[in-house]
Parts: sequence; C-alpha cells; structure tokens
Amino acid sequence: MTPRTIADVLVPVVLAAIGLVGFAAAFDSGASALAGAGGLLVGTAAALAAARLRLGILPTAGLVLAAYFLLGTPFVAPADGILVVLPSIASLAALAIGAVYGWADILTLQAPLSLPDYVTAVPYAAALLISFTSTTLAVRWLPRRRTAPRAALLLIGPAVLYAVGVLLGTDEPVLAVVRGAAFAGIALVWLGWRRRASATSSGTAAQQLLRRKLVGTAIVVVAAIGLGAAAAALLAPQPDNRFVLRDEIEPPFEPLEYPSPLAGFREYTKDLVDTELMVVEGLQPGDRVRLTAMDVYDGVTWNVAGASEALEGSGRFRLVGRTIPEPPLASTGAPEPVTVDVAGYTDVWLPSAGYAADIAFLDGADASEGGAERVDVRYNAATGAALVTSGASEGLRYRIATERQVVPEDAALQDAPVASFAPAPVVGVPDTVVALAAELTATAESPIEKLRALEQHLATTGYYSRGTASDQVPSRAGHAADRMNDMVTLPSMVGDEEQYASLFALMARSLDYPTRVVMGFAPEIGEGAGPVTITGDDVTAWVEVAFEGVGWVPFFPVPDETDVPQDQIPEPRTEPQPQVRQPPRTDSEQDDLVTAVEIDDSDDEEPDGPGVPGWLLGALLALGIPLLLVLAPMLVIALLKRRRAERRRRADEGHRSVAGAWDELVDRFSELGADIPQRTTRVHVAAGLAAAHDAEESAGDPLRRLALRTDEAVFSGRDVDAMEAEDVWAEALAAAAAAHDRATRAARLRSRFRLASVRAAGRRLVDRAAAGTGSAPHRPPAPPAVD
Repeated sequence: MTPRTIADVLVPVVLAAIGLVGFAAAFDSGASALAGAGGLLVGTAAALAAARLRLGILPTAGLVLAAYFLLGTPFVAPADGILVVLPSIASLAALAIGAVYGWADILTLQAPLSLPDYVTAVPYAAALLISFTSTTLAVRWLPRRRTAPRAALLLIGPAVLYAVGVLLGTDEPVLAVVRGAAFAGIALVWLGWRRRASATSSGTAAQQLLRRKLVGTAIVVVAAIGLGAAAAALLAPQPDNRFVLRDEIEPPFEPLEYPSPLAGFREYTKDLVDTELMVVEGLQPGDRVRLTAMDVYDGVTWNVAGASEALEGSGRFRLVGRTIPEPPLASTGAPEPVTVDVAGYTDVWLPSAGYAADIAFLDGADASEGGAERVDVRYNAATGAALVTSGASEGLRYRIATERQVVPEDAALQDAPVASFAPAPVVGVPDTVVALAAELTATAESPIEKLRALEQHLATTGYYSRGTASDQVPSRAGHAADRMNDMVTLPSMVGDEEQYASLFALMARSLDYPTRVVMGFAPEIGEGAGPVTITGDDVTAWVEVAFEGVGWVPFFPVPDETDVPQDQIPEPRTEPQPQVRQPPRTDSEQDDLVTAVEIDDSDDEEPDGPGVPGWLLGALLALGIPLLLVLAPMLVIALLKRRRAERRRRADEGHRSVAGAWDELVDRFSELGADIPQRTTRVHVAAGLAAAHDAEESAGDPLRRLALRTDEAVFSGRDVDAMEAEDVWAEALAAAAAAHDRATRAARLRSRFRLASVRAAGRRLVDRAAAGTGSAPHRPPAPPAVD
C-alpha cells in the first residue's frame, strides 16, 4: 500500500477509536475499551485480507462473519474461552446473543454494566463493522478517484459510531470537549490534505499550494477547536438535560404483572403456617427478612409501583450484574454475607436482610466459592428488593452481601425532616383514617413525634388476631378501604400485621410523609445463632418512612394484646321442657286406602298404518346421521356451557358469583379464539382481550371497569348482595355478546364446538385440588365468638 492509502486507512480507524471512548460511561471496567480495540483490529484486518485476496461480496461477508466469531472470544468473553483466546460454545453464544439482543439490553441494564458478558459484544461488533466498512472503502473504492468529497464518505462510519457512543452512554459524558475537538481536528486536517493540487500546476506551484493548504487548514482547525471548547463550556447542557436513550426507553420488566405480595399475607398464616420456607444463615438478633417494599395504594391493596411511576419508588427494577448500585437514600453499615437456602418458598421476590452490595447464586456451589451469575435477576436500588423473573423454588441457594440500614435514636431524629421526594400516589383513603391521623398528631411537632404518636395509638389500643380458628374473635383478611374504615370506626380495632401496617402507612401518607409498606418475615434469632429456619408463621409486615440524610426508618405499629373484650350481653339459656308421652302407634292397616285396578286383558290391537318406504328411510338415515354428528356435540357443549354459567351465577356467596361472571366472560372470549394469559391480573387480561379482538378504546373500557369491579368485590372483603352480582353478570354477558358480534362468522361457528375453556377449567380444578385450594377466591372462615 502507498503512504496515502495507509493514511486513508488509519484516519477513520483513529476517529472510530475516539467514538468508542463514549461507551466507557456505560461499563464498570475497561471491558468496552478492550472489546472496541479488538473490533477495530479484527475489522481492519478482515478488510485488508479481503482486498488482498480480491474476494467478492459473498466470500467477503463469510470472511467477516468467521473473523467475528473465531477472533472475538479474547475481546468479549475471555473467561468462557478455551485458554482465553480459543472460542468455546459459551463464548460463541455470547457473541451471537450480544450482536442481536445486546443493543436493547445495554439500554435497560443498570449502568455501569458488568453482566451479562454478551453486552460487551456491542462495542466489539460496532467497531468491527465500522472499521471493516471504512477500510474496505479506503483500499478498494477511494483509489479509483481520489477527491475530497469521496474521502468525506469515509467519515460517516466513525461519526455514526461517535453518536452511538453518546446515545448508549449515561448522563455523565466522557471527555466530551477533548473528544469532540480531537475528532473535528483530525477530520479537517485529513480532508484538507486529501485535496489534490490542480493537474496543470507546476511542481513549485504545487508545493506552494500544498503549504498554503496546510497553513489554512491548521488555522481553521485551531479556530474550530478554540470556538468549540468555549461553546462547550458555555452552552453544553447539564448532565440532567443530556439526552441519552437509556432515559427514554422503559425497561422490559413491569412489576405490575405480578400480584401484590401483601394480598397473599393470609396464605402464609393459614396454608403455610408450619411449612419450612427457607433456611437463612448470617442473620443477627433483631433482623427481619424482607421480600419487597410497596408504596402505591389503589383503595384495594398496597402494591409495587409501575415502572413508569416514581423514579425513587418501588417500580424501578433493572437487570444488574455483580456490581449493585448504591441505594439513593440510605445510611448503611458495612456489608455482611447472608446465605439463603430456599425450601417451600415459591415466589419471584428474593428474600434478603437489607440492601444488597453483591448477589451470588450458589446453586451446586460451596458457600465459600464464587457463585454463578444469572441474567434473570432484577434489582431495585431504592427499596433494596430483588427478584428473579423465573421465580424462586426449592433448591435455589444464593448469598447476598447485605448492607443494613442504620437506625438512629429518636433524639437524633428530633430535628430531622422527612425526605423531600414525592412517592407514588395513594387513592381511596377513607376520610375517617385521615381524620384520626390529624387528631392523633395535633399536639406533636416534629415528624418523628407524629409518627410515634400514630404507632403508639395502634399498638396500645388495638388487638391482635390473624383470624384463625384458635383466635378468640374473627379478623377479616384484606386491607381495602372498607377494611381500613372498620379498623377505626368499630368498637374494637382487631387485625394482624397486614391491617395495622396498611393503616399506619395510610395515616402517615395523609401527613405527606414518604411511606412504604414492607412485607417479610420476623423469625426468632438468638445471640450467635447459626442457620435460622423460617416458616409461614413468621410472616410479618411493617412500615418505613424516609428521613432526609438518614434513610428509611422502620415502624412496627402492631399490638401484642390478643384478649379482645367481649360485649357483656348474656345469651338466653334454653329451659328444659317436660317430656310428654305420645300415644302408641296403631298397627292396623286401612284396607280402603288400596284401590283396585282393573286390567284390560283384551287382545284387540289397532291395525298397523301404512309402512315407511325403504327409499325414504335410507334418505333419512343418510342425511340424519351426519346432521346428528354435527348437532349432537353442539347440543352437548351448549348444555355444558349453560350448566357452567348457571353454577357460577347461583354461587352461594355474592363475591363468588361476581368472580364467576368474570370467569364466564373470559371463557367466552377463549371460545372465540382469544389467547388468555395465565397467572396475571384481571386488568391485564382485560387489556389483552380488548387488543386481541381489535376493540376500540371505548370498547376496552367496559372490560377494564368490569375487571376493577370484580377485583373490588373479591378482595374488598365486604358482602356483595344479589342485586350487585346480577348487575355484574349483566355487564359481563353484554361484553361477551359484543365480542361475539365483532367476531368473524368462522370464529362464531368454531366457538360452538370449542372445548378449550372446559379443558382449562378441568386443569384449574386439578391444580387447585393438588394445591389444597378451592375453585373460588379464598376467604378465611369467621371463627365463632367466644362467650
């Protein structure tokens, strides 16, 4: 190659290297630099080899792909390679997955990135593509006619790579002024040098022209660098206003797809009370094992906020690696290891004892060894909650380097204000709860005094009951608005951790304090205790309030008193009555009760009528049998569906009838061919049904309203009368009829023969029977009052 060609190759590669520096903001180490340098080297070498061998388009493409996979292991996944440099199945998979999915994952991962390895393939693939394209143009296309406009096309690739590095980075720029000035200066000098002199110029004139071009280009470059640096210092946007794609693209994980953990509180106290859920090692006296924090309330239940709600709230779960981001509002101690062995616990939330500094999965590994890394882990730095999207199950073993929140004494919090951020909203708070909170805190001044007043009132005036058969009085499950209203209006305040934590959180939120409800377990932990076994009986819930400069301070508004005073109303006693001797029964039979029946023994028979012709009988059989085969299944299925609807509609309780109306609606949509998602909320099912049948937005609203109305009737715990249940049934049948009318004729015909809903109902019955639950939403039976 000539010196000019060498310069044409090196300049775009150097400019691409400057663009690759922007990826450093998104990675926690020099992995992006190594991958980018490797991509530049491999791409340039592949282009030069293809030019040297004069390969065509298809052989050149094959050469590039082979170089990408065979030479990419030491730059992308050296830990998975054979002897670091040789490709293996794992390293080849990382290269393939990274080239396809890494571009999306790099935007949704929590920066700085460290896991999974395949995201490192993004700078490697980008650098390889840009360097290969630029080098190919420089050695095979540009020499045909060397002009400045043609040379400028070689700068498009490095400029695109520069922009991609900015867009895939973070709010914190990496040497923005230096990189921009260097990129512009090198590009301008190279373009000026590439302009050739006129063919008619003499040698001396050409040298003088070259000197003038160099001097002029140098002046322009210096002026551009100076003006650019000054403009960058004066006009550059602040980091908060910097546009990067990761701030515009929502993460793919949506926590609202999972049911509220607090809604299943009574499942632990009734069905799993003696079940060994997990064994935890490393706990200290006073520790509580936490599942997740919930900071949004909709009048029915506390739940984790959606991903698009508060940035500081409970809904911002991100895919993380071994490097866990620091909590934005917490004062924590030094990390200490806590190891969890999952037994009977089955949920997506990972139990922990505080904020995580590191998560290592030890499936099949010794606790002292480094654990395996997983790509289905999501973490919320604000709440310290972690989960695995595939769900935790028996055999899962992991270790968390736990940082515990340091809780100061009340005296240190006397002058501390609550945190200033706005939490996720709460709606449907009863006015009686707000009024009681204002009354109890009227004389308190500081936030800690008001919160302690609320805590003391609930802990000293309330009574504790989980609503089991052994408790003295009934305690209705749930924490909907009507249940919270009963807590403060009935003569006796009765409930368990679920009700008291919810009530305290609503009172604190009415004072505009950032509050969240935490669900977890509170096992008994002695001094120097080893592994601690946690059962369903250890389930608990508490409240945390954020204080500025301190973090989240816990509150435990649960009473210890269990002896609930009974109303002193004596029940009437039954007076024994004297026995009256009954007259003896007569054994005489009354013959007149038997009436004689006359039997006609005559053999006279009516003569047979005219016989049916054989051809007519054959025609009837030929047409009737196929018609019977078509209509008989339709008739049987129609009877089964009618029996199913009647059974659901005539349920013994109102909330079961309402739930049956929703089930009937879902089954009819399923029979029309809709794909019904499993293990999700009714609201998400309603949205999916509206989208599946191309319904207008106005048509989807009734489904959503019906889903919300069903959830309220099922989970509120109130009594649903027959009139309300019939109203819900009317709405459900109307929605089903509208969907039937919108469906195609073929879909309506197939729905008459579909057994999918019947089979699904059978599978649900079998699954629930195996799990020991019924077919309707579980409500704990009310134990009889003790005299």
